[in-house]
Amino acid sequence: MNVNLSSPVFLVKGSDDVILGDEVSALIAQLLGDDDRTLLLAELSVADHALEDGGYTIGPVVDASQTFPFFGDRRIVLVRNAAVFSTKDACAPLVHYLSDPLATTSLVLVWEKDPRPNKQTKTPAVPKTLLEAITSAGGVVVDSSPGTGKAQSGWLEERISDSSLKFDPAARRTLVDHLGSDVGRLPALLEILESVYGAGTKVSAPDIEPYLGMSGDVAPWDLTDAIDGGDVSGSLDVLNRMMVGGSRHPLQILATLSNHYLRMIRLDDPDIRSDKEAAEVLGIKGSTFPAKKALDGARRLGSDRMAEFASLLAQADLDLHGAKAWPPELVIEVLVARLAGRNRSASGRSRR
Repeated sequence: MNVNLSSPVFLVKGSDDVILGDEVSALIAQLLGDDDRTLLLAELSVADHALEDGGYTIGPVVDASQTFPFFGDRRIVLVRNAAVFSTKDACAPLVHYLSDPLATTSLVLVWEKDPRPNKQTKTPAVPKTLLEAITSAGGVVVDSSPGTGKAQSGWLEERISDSSLKFDPAARRTLVDHLGSDVGRLPALLEILESVYGAGTKVSAPDIEPYLGMSGDVAPWDLTDAIDGGDVSGSLDVLNRMMVGGSRHPLQILATLSNHYLRMIRLDDPDIRSDKEAAEVLGIKGSTFPAKKALDGARRLGSDRMAEFASLLAQADLDLHGAKAWPPELVIEVLVARLAGRNRSASGRSRR
């Protein structure tokens, strides 16, 4: 992490808790340098700004930021779960403080949601007023999110390249393929491999395979792409990774498949001739790529095959809710195999 360490405030956010935690640890280590953590660092948690009525006050954060250092010439204030101050009113005192921040304080805001049960279900966005105040104060926003698709692949490649180990091309592919979208496991896995082989060692795919553990989760479109391509064994492999590595319940996977084919069914209309028209029907804004994909699928499958798919999905829904005395995993495996197999025959028919 290369940031301006003299900035008065740092906002660290991200979509993966593990990666976010690593970024915070790295930032704090840089801010501390060789100084004593116990003398410089003041850490505030939810308990420090919680009120008796269940709400929060940002007062302790501002007070800590305005406190002069007792030892040395600077002070680091680390605020966990700062996302509890996600409204304009809640963060107003902090915005005011940032208009003239104390030069001896390095304020680190970790944008995590409320960890207590029945509170924030997802991490809210950072208020615009707070972002503007941070920018105006010369602060730094660190986004640790690995992204998706090409951005995620690039993130993985960059972190692998930063490792002290030298991965050959096959080892890189094995590592990326194994992790899938479960990228939060990469830092710990790299640390294990570095401790086993030592800095500067060149490693191959067979070298790292014993330490990989369970295959990571994959994106939902990996499953639908494999099914649409008629790849039965590949579809079942992706499905297994979603259920085991990603801990996804069969009902969640059924919802993904139902939405995927429902889009195609809605586009089964000869009057829909373009990607733009398809996007309008589906209510998709921005890129028309998802609409194009659904429209191509509808044309490839045809009305009769899509009706058959709708029947398979409906029966699987009933079976998952008790109509058949099968384990849920078996129900969804059979469904995926049937969909992929029928897609293979549909693709073969469309080429004739």
